[in-house]
Amino acid sequence: MNVLVTGGAGFIGRWVVKKLLDDGHCVWVLDDLSNGRIENVDEFLSRKNFKEFIQGDIKDVLLLKDLFLKPFDCCYHLGASINVQDSIDDPQTTFDNDTVGTFNVLEECKKHNVKLVFMSTCMVYDRAASPAGIKETDPVKPASPYAGAKIAAENMVLSYFFAYGMPTTVVRPFNTYGPFQKTGGEGGVVAIFIKNKLEGKSLQIYGDGTQTRDLLYVEDCARFVVEAGYSDKADGEILNAGLGRDISINDLASLIIKDVNKIKHVTHIHPQSEIQKLLCNYDKAEKLLGWKPLYSLENGITRTEEWIKSTNLI
Repeated sequence: MNVLVTGGAGFIGRWVVKKLLDDGHCVWVLDDLSNGRIENVDEFLSRKNFKEFIQGDIKDVLLLKDLFLKPFDCCYHLGASINVQDSIDDPQTTFDNDTVGTFNVLEECKKHNVKLVFMSTCMVYDRAASPAGIKETDPVKPASPYAGAKIAAENMVLSYFFAYGMPTTVVRPFNTYGPFQKTGGEGGVVAIFIKNKLEGKSLQIYGDGTQTRDLLYVEDCARFVVEAGYSDKADGEILNAGLGRDISINDLASLIIKDVNKIKHVTHIHPQSEIQKLLCNYDKAEKLLGWKPLYSLENGITRTEEWIKSTNLI
């Protein structure tokens, strides 16, 4: 296939690009580098099926019109603002990027008969109420403008399936971590904890640390996202992916650093947008795609720590 990946220089995006290239597809990447980094795709630029990197914005309608003159078969739309606190401080930017930007991409996909796989988030959900985990049919709760913008974009994406028969799929990965994730304030909890441990710093936990996360290793996540684009069974569907196991932030900190004296609790920066329990039920993805995670949390943490130790791209 000829494939466009928006946000392809981001953390998850670069792994999606790698999977598509490894599977033999021709790949174009569009990224404005507001969150992604060109270093994330450097190793792919010399591969013959990596066609082009375009630095540009999904809000640039003229750029998208020109780009979609290329014969794409599928668009993996990962380009977005992803920071919850930023969305609370500046909801306009998140709405423009995540909702309006998605509409712009949808319009071009519709004109050119391109399948769209839309990257949403587990942050759209309310807390897990069942020991079986959160299913796609469980309630959503826009506890932050980020979640609200993603829900709005999801609904637009699905409306194009129902109104126009355009193949679209919404994917909701749970908390993803692994190599190439940023280790500063914009990064995920696993990367931040590991980096602080390696630098001899304390691990700071927001609130009481009893909140849980279902942590998905990034190569499992990328495989899920890519395979959603391969399957006609996923058209018009919402699909979850996670480990199917949750862990409290307190226990995660103890798993990463053995010295409990290095674990500190601090005041939560956005308690109103905290989801107390995130646990994924991925039965639907397993049924429709044959997907399930291959990496345990312990294995994923080890691989992530080895990468952080080996790189200066922090």
